[in-house]
Amino acid sequence: MSDVIDAAVAALNEKMSGESFDSTAKFVIEGEGAVMVDGDGARAGDDEADVTLTADTDTFESMMNGDLNPTAAFMSGKLAVDGDMGTAMKLGGLLS
Repeated sequence: MSDVIDAAVAALNEKMSGESFDSTAKFVIEGEGAVMVDGDGARAGDDEADVTLTADTDTFESMMNGDLNPTAAFMSGKLAVDGDMGTAMKLGGLLS
């Protein structure tokens, strides 16, 4: 597993600590792999999900460290969303 995926799992688990998320989402980090997010937290994986969010490494890292709002990333074309937009918005709210 890549260092980027390991860091992504850790960052997502930290951001979601104590939060409730009752759907499944997949973050695809281009060239690195995928991270699954569900009610149990984040883990490396590439399973089916309610929504798939795809971004490059820089965009993902900017969202995780708070420099880039997930909605702004989507509106500027840096974050692609495939699937349930409501789930994506709920997850975006947890990460902001």
